Amino acid sequence: MPAKKTAAAFPVTALPETTTTAAAAPSKSTKPTKPISTSNPISIANAVWDNYVTGTPQRTKLVDVFLGFLVVTGVLQFAYCVIAGNYPFNAFLAGFAATVGQFVLTASLRIQLHTANKAEFPEISPERAFADFVFGSLILHVFCTNFIN
Repeated sequence: MPAKKTAAAFPVTALPETTTTAAAAPSKSTKPTKPISTSNPISIANAVWDNYVTGTPQRTKLVDVFLGFLVVTGVLQFAYCVIAGNYPFNAFLAGFAATVGQFVLTASLRIQLHTANKAEFPEISPERAFADFVFGSLILHVFCTNFIN
C-alpha cells in the first residue's frame, strides 16, 4: 500500500502498476533528498535554488554574477534611451550592442566552463575557453568603439 501512495504523490514519475517492489525501491545515495511537491511553485523554486547553490562550482557562480550585471546594464541603457532620449544614437547602439555581445560571449564561456558540459567540449580546456572569451571581447569592443566615431 505505501508504494501506491508514493506513486499517487508523484504522478509525473509514477511507475506502472505491473512493476515489482524491487524496481520501486529507492536508490541509495550519499545524501537524503526531500521529496518535491510538483503542485507548489515555491517549493520547486526552492529546490532549484538549493540544487544551484550546492551543485554549481564557484567559478560558474562568478560568471553568473557577471551575466546578471550585464542584464541590469542593458536594461538601464534601454530605460535611459526611452526616458532621456537617444540623441547620440550611435552611442546608444554601440553601448547596447557591447552589452548584448558581452552577454553572448560570457554565456558561451559559462557553457564551456561548466563541469556538466565536459562531454560536449572535450578538446577545449578552461584556459582555452577563457582565451577565446578575452579575444572575442577585445574584437567586440574595438568594433563598438569604432561605431561610436
